[in-house]
Amino acid sequence: MKTYVAIDIGGTSIKYGLIAENDQLIERHEMPTEAHKGGPAILEKVAEIVSGYLETVSLSGICVSSAGMVNPDKGEIFYAGPQIPNYAGTQFKKDLEARFGVPCEIENDVNCAGLAEVISGRGKGAKVAVCLTVGTGIGGCLLIDSQVFHGFSHSACEVGYLHLPDGAFQDLASTTALVRYVAEAHGDDVADWNGRRIFQEMEKGNLLCKQGVDRMVHYLAKGIANICYVANPEVVILGGGIMGQEAILKPKIQEALTANIVPSIAEKTKLVFAQHQNTAGMFGAYYHFKQRQGTRP
Repeated sequence: MKTYVAIDIGGTSIKYGLIAENDQLIERHEMPTEAHKGGPAILEKVAEIVSGYLETVSLSGICVSSAGMVNPDKGEIFYAGPQIPNYAGTQFKKDLEARFGVPCEIENDVNCAGLAEVISGRGKGAKVAVCLTVGTGIGGCLLIDSQVFHGFSHSACEVGYLHLPDGAFQDLASTTALVRYVAEAHGDDVADWNGRRIFQEMEKGNLLCKQGVDRMVHYLAKGIANICYVANPEVVILGGGIMGQEAILKPKIQEALTANIVPSIAEKTKLVFAQHQNTAGMFGAYYHFKQRQGTRP
């Protein structure tokens, strides 16, 4: 049975493991990204992971999911924020294939998360799907017939930069924005708060935390509504750590979204929360590899 190494590069951690050709995750591990060390250091970490596996396993592919803007045709990063210095220009495909003689494919992490959901998650079978990951910022991807729509220059669905009346979508509706709002409302340092604490305090009756969550939901609904008017998706999939609060957030977001979309579209747009959590990037990288290599529709 063929075996693939799947590697998901995030700003905080690198998740990696082996996936068998029957789509089963064999094992999973994690290590710090140490993003401050820059792109070349991350490439070396990935190479070490692959090299370690090749000592005991015959790999049929190297499947990479990564933060930053990715050109999947060239297999390289073409834009990344300052959180990962010198990442733009990192040529994963060219470098890893030259080192190991194993085919490699790389895709953006949000695109991978969306791909995982439409192939084996909550969006399975959807003709048109939008997947949003809410965290430090807001990432998005558009999927048509289980294929990522990349746009002309591989920059489609960069929805975090959408302009809302009060600012950029991700500056208003991300987890970062929620934490900043709640911390400032309490007169605290931002480091004193996180998403988990906000929801815990809200359940205890903290009105400032409730206001913060309601504010986030308000802007999320506004942004999602704008996306729906353009893409008309069958399903909108919400992921990211904070979306683990599905029991609290889903009814709030559903109500706000319904109020922001005309009924003819609202009644045909399904809202779901992501099924794949910490393994989304790995599975998405694997599915992307199989699609690029022509072994999966």
